[in-house]
Amino acid sequence: MLPEGLYKRRRGHNNTPPTVLLILTNCIVLAILTQLYTGCTTINSFFWVVIAGLALYNVYNIRRNREEFNKLNVIVYVVSILLMIFLFYYFSTQPGKC
Repeated sequence: MLPEGLYKRRRGHNNTPPTVLLILTNCIVLAILTQLYTGCTTINSFFWVVIAGLALYNVYNIRRNREEFNKLNVIVYVVSILLMIFLFYYFSTQPGKC
């Protein structure tokens, strides 16, 4: 019924832009870190080490794909970072199981 090559990816054919992948990576890593390494009153130091590594990864990825980051993509990236910071502080102030 379906053609044979329907699910085979073509070599060098990536449909997802690097900016979207970077934003998704940031969101996933922050969500996992927040669940694992933040407590009711303290934040584990490993959390900050991984956040610093994520920041270095962001710098590397932005420099590697500089032509991809036009004005609109930069605005979307900055808004996503600000939204993640807001959500981190929002969830860290909510009462949880301590």
